[in-house]
Amino acid sequence: MIKSSKIDHRISNQTRLLKKFIYNSSGLSLVFGLICMFVLRIDGVVPTVFFGFSILNLLNLVHFNTYGKLALSAVVSATLSFIGASAITLLSGGINSPFIFVLIIIVLGGYVSARLFGKIYLISTVVAILIIYGLSEAGIYKSINAVPEASRDLFGLLSLLFSVYMLGGVFGRDILKAHQTMSDSKGKIENRILEKERLLRTVHHRVKNNLQTVSSLLNLQAKNSTNETIKDLVMSSQNRVNAMAMIHEMLYLRDNLSKIEFNSYIKELSEYLIKSTHKENKNVVINIDIPDLRLGIDTAIPLGLLINEAVTNSLKYGFVENIQGKIDIKLEKDDSNKTYHLSISDNGVGFPRDIELRTSTSLGLKLIHNLARQLKGSVKRDLSKKGTSYNVRFREITAPYLSDKELRSF
Repeated sequence: MIKSSKIDHRISNQTRLLKKFIYNSSGLSLVFGLICMFVLRIDGVVPTVFFGFSILNLLNLVHFNTYGKLALSAVVSATLSFIGASAITLLSGGINSPFIFVLIIIVLGGYVSARLFGKIYLISTVVAILIIYGLSEAGIYKSINAVPEASRDLFGLLSLLFSVYMLGGVFGRDILKAHQTMSDSKGKIENRILEKERLLRTVHHRVKNNLQTVSSLLNLQAKNSTNETIKDLVMSSQNRVNAMAMIHEMLYLRDNLSKIEFNSYIKELSEYLIKSTHKENKNVVINIDIPDLRLGIDTAIPLGLLINEAVTNSLKYGFVENIQGKIDIKLEKDDSNKTYHLSISDNGVGFPRDIELRTSTSLGLKLIHNLARQLKGSVKRDLSKKGTSYNVRFREITAPYLSDKELRSF
């Protein structure tokens, strides 16, 4: 309903502008033709062109009122204006004719009344002016200047007044009004964007706070439990919650509210996991090789959780005490098919070859498999390397955001 109303309003404005141009240009042409005949004493073709343009343009308006073909009527009016102004310029001194300013103003008329053909109209006018200049330089039209010598100054004055009126009276007000409307609309859109950004930052901030509250509750639960198995499960859940909280924290602190600087995020996540998971042995180094890229939140959250599970498993089970441990995380993008390749490997003790991620009883391994599927990808173990190694291929998940066309319809 809103979209239909906006289209009707735009068509109504274009119709009003076209009628205004036809009425003004036809009336002025009729008056100019009469002045040429009875004041300037110009006989023959020049007043005929003025009268012909006026009559044909009014007939074009009658056709529009009858059939309602706005685009066709606009093109016809612009074409008649172009032909008429070019003919008058040629017959009144060529490149030295003051009426050439009217021809230039007509270009503006072409843009306003027939915007789809604005560029073609501009090029045609430039070509016409160059042709007029060439013919004038060749001296072809010097001998057929239809304006008498005694009337040329007055003809020049009237041509300039014609141009000024067409520029200011016919087009100027509408152009200024359109500019003001666009300026007001731009201001309103910018204010709405700022308001939505503030709202989105608030949402991310509150989600982060809520997740941190959940993390604190899990931490308290773990401390109050004497069962090491339950404590271990609760701490793993706390790590997962914190992995998501970090994303929302980065979103509301950064300028970009929809994309995550993934390299910074994984570095921060890795430091947190080493501090919280691997307290007994500090001899583990995490090497991160991730390019400077931004990932949407729908990709960053499952991918971050997947890395969290893999690194947590390595830190908890992969290294015996005092081993010089190493975990490598590498992310590459294949631009040819828009896929990503993530490899996570360690030099730890690994786990049995016959254990499959999909059928494993381990919650962490099941999560790695399911998160890879959530990313519309796959995960495989590389059994040729020492320790544990995962190869993950996935595509970036795109949320169903509104398109520019859909946004403009509101």
